[in-house]
Amino acid sequence: MGMWASLDALWEMPAEKRIFGAVLLFSWTVYLWETFLAQRQRRIYKTTTHVPPELGQIMDSETFEKSRLYQLDKSTFSFWSGLYSETEGTTLGFFMKDAIKKFVVTQCILLPVSSLLLYIIKIGGDYFFIYAWLFTLVVSLVLVTIYADYIAPLFDKFTPLPEGKLKEEIEVMAKSIDFPLTKVYVVEGSKRSSHSNAYFYGFFKNKRIVLFDTLLEEYSVLNKDIQEDSGMEPRNEEEGNSEEIKAKVKNKKQGCKNEEVLAVLGHELGHWKLGHTVKNIIISQMNSFLCFFLFAVLIGRKELFAAFGFYDSQPTLIGLLIIFQFIFSPYNEVLSFCLTVLSRRFEFQADAFAKKLGKAKDLYSALIKLNKDNLGFPVSDWLFSMWHYSHPPLLERLQALKTMKQH
Repeated sequence: MGMWASLDALWEMPAEKRIFGAVLLFSWTVYLWETFLAQRQRRIYKTTTHVPPELGQIMDSETFEKSRLYQLDKSTFSFWSGLYSETEGTTLGFFMKDAIKKFVVTQCILLPVSSLLLYIIKIGGDYFFIYAWLFTLVVSLVLVTIYADYIAPLFDKFTPLPEGKLKEEIEVMAKSIDFPLTKVYVVEGSKRSSHSNAYFYGFFKNKRIVLFDTLLEEYSVLNKDIQEDSGMEPRNEEEGNSEEIKAKVKNKKQGCKNEEVLAVLGHELGHWKLGHTVKNIIISQMNSFLCFFLFAVLIGRKELFAAFGFYDSQPTLIGLLIIFQFIFSPYNEVLSFCLTVLSRRFEFQADAFAKKLGKAKDLYSALIKLNKDNLGFPVSDWLFSMWHYSHPPLLERLQALKTMKQH
């Protein structure tokens, strides 16, 4: 009886207080859930101190311990540890210059886009949500088009991949799946991070591939430093007898061989061939349209503004913040989880596509190297990875590739 009376009293409260209470309750629920997941994963980092038997053939104990400590520090001091690890080896001047450029570029894009969006909402009438959606669609397509050619070069140096065997093999593979490749670039990402990556961009018949220099064994700055410090000539690792030189050669971590680079590209091109990129764009735009439509329905509700202290006015910008950041929070959490599940499915499909190209063995070894280069920890809590990982855990991908290789 007492519980029902409490619920009746709660329901009789003013709408703005119920809204604010619901937002506060959900925010705390998400916080406690994320804390619970983080503690589960942190426990994995703390207790898994030895290489598990199933990893004995793919990871040495030194690499395992280094990645374990890195991830443990990152989970404990998430911002500063990640910042230090990502920028280790860069100068303070480079870091500050980079941060200032990011801030300026972000403001140059964000301020006019936000201002125009608010103006469209203000003058758009009853169907402003359609115009706002079309505007954001155009902006996103323009940014995707110009990013690699005009924005990314402000931060990193892009150079065409030199003529040679690797470029020829990339062109042959692209042609074999009808990928309309026009150019291949190498980006100097090693200045800001040791992480490796590859991606493609462009619309219609003008596709371009970008390879991070950290992905390419022959381009890796770290490998060159090791060779220079040890007095070795490039690609002649058998020379030199000192223990120091042997240790440096043994610990050389950066980059993949050409066959492995092709396997990684086979995976990335699989996303294109299987339509993953188009599907993601469609899902994104459907979500954007739905959100603007619901925003149009809710923007006139005075109790939403009153719940956050705006009793006498209803500023459009405040309405955007309240509705998109707070009212949509439950929907955004569910959508994020669904997209994470879908992303992992796409990753397995892209791996299977690379296997069809005959790259299963090379992709297997490339994933191991990239995990090592990126200081990834191969052991994950199942609940944490299910909720957060857009890519399947390393062991799951390796097991799938192993099954593919056996077939």
